Amino acid sequence: MNIRALIAEFLGVFALCFVGIGAIAATQGGDLMAIALAHGLAIGLSVVALGAISGGHFNPAVTFAMLITGRITPVGAAGYWGAQFLGGLVAAFFIGALYGGNAVAEGTPLPGANHTAIQALMMEIFLTFFLVSVIFGVAVFNNFSYAGLAIGLAVTMDILAGGAISGAAMNPARVLGPAIIGGEWTAHWVYWVGPLVGAGLAALLYDFLYSKKAES
Repeated sequence: MNIRALIAEFLGVFALCFVGIGAIAATQGGDLMAIALAHGLAIGLSVVALGAISGGHFNPAVTFAMLITGRITPVGAAGYWGAQFLGGLVAAFFIGALYGGNAVAEGTPLPGANHTAIQALMMEIFLTFFLVSVIFGVAVFNNFSYAGLAIGLAVTMDILAGGAISGAAMNPARVLGPAIIGGEWTAHWVYWVGPLVGAGLAALLYDFLYSKKAES
């Protein structure tokens, strides 16, 4: 197991959770554009800085997509998952120390006040599908130099579209660590099922589309 890759995955998720929850705390959750940009910049810049080391998953759902399409071994995926969840947990701990425990709870994604868990689940599936489609399009099947920009913009787009309904996590590691530190577990299952289903569908579809492209 490549320890450098695990450190990179830890740092990427740490940046996402630290910057994302920090932006929510700094704006008191009242500026969706700032929150979306904070998450998008954290992921996009992490892909630029660390993607060459680990592949820049920074998301257990992305690692799951790579696993089911044969791009990472089960042992490798387990290592990535451990590093990712630890990164989210440590980031949430430090945000709690800086802003207080309430900030972590308020920065943990949950269904919007006027939306059900099923609506949040649907949104998480769609948003993660869009995100993983971009990842496969720019970083897996095509090694584009602007992959970090595209992935960061996809995260930003998704939060702008779905933040009010589900919190637009798209990432179990963005939820688990903050839930542990902040104690917010409302509809927690949504943020596992939705991202894993959305990521799996996107990965399988892209494998099918590009295999047909190669045949033609």
